[in-house]
Amino acid sequence: MLASSIRFAVRAMSRSPKIAADQVCSGGAADDVSRCEWGSSDPLYIKYHDEEWGTATHDDRVHFEFLVLESAQAGLSWITVLRKRENYRKAFADFDAARVSEFTDAHVEELLKNPGIIRNRAKIKAAISNAKIFLAIQQEFGSFDKYLYGFVPGGKPVVFSGSGAIPPRTELSDTIAADLKNRGFKFFGSTICYAHLQAVGVVNDHLPSCFRRTGRKMCP
Repeated sequence: MLASSIRFAVRAMSRSPKIAADQVCSGGAADDVSRCEWGSSDPLYIKYHDEEWGTATHDDRVHFEFLVLESAQAGLSWITVLRKRENYRKAFADFDAARVSEFTDAHVEELLKNPGIIRNRAKIKAAISNAKIFLAIQQEFGSFDKYLYGFVPGGKPVVFSGSGAIPPRTELSDTIAADLKNRGFKFFGSTICYAHLQAVGVVNDHLPSCFRRTGRKMCP
């Protein structure tokens, strides 16, 4: 009886999903792990924190997505924008910069009628004009990602030292924001720029105690 039970247990273990080295499991309870305090305040924040924030991406479409969302956030909370994210995806052509750059005044008027996004004329027009500049940067540097990492020492993500409070802006974000402003970017000051760097992983500001600091993710 014991032998058959062991064989059954071994077969069950062989059918269990393997846990990758970069995953963390806590008996299936996501609440058991230590994460950045802000990343535990809302289910949407938890998902965003655990799966995206601080994860380095080199995908220009993702960069453009966060450029649109971060500029829309100006003066608002990030959770407000996250809740409208999928509406933005539909409204802004799946964050295709080339298509957004061709939006006309008629598109702007339609977007102002869309209750699923932040209906601010200046922000909507900024997303369109920023898309044109985004494409110009791609043309000049090969990709927006290469342009962005050109400002980063060693071309590698900057990891938060863990001492003191996480800053709202840094010399790096000051420099990038100033350069983008000179190129014509709007609604993208240093604070918003720093939020973008955090979102796309150019900066890793996960706290030393957070399980995501080393890039680990929750297992399925």
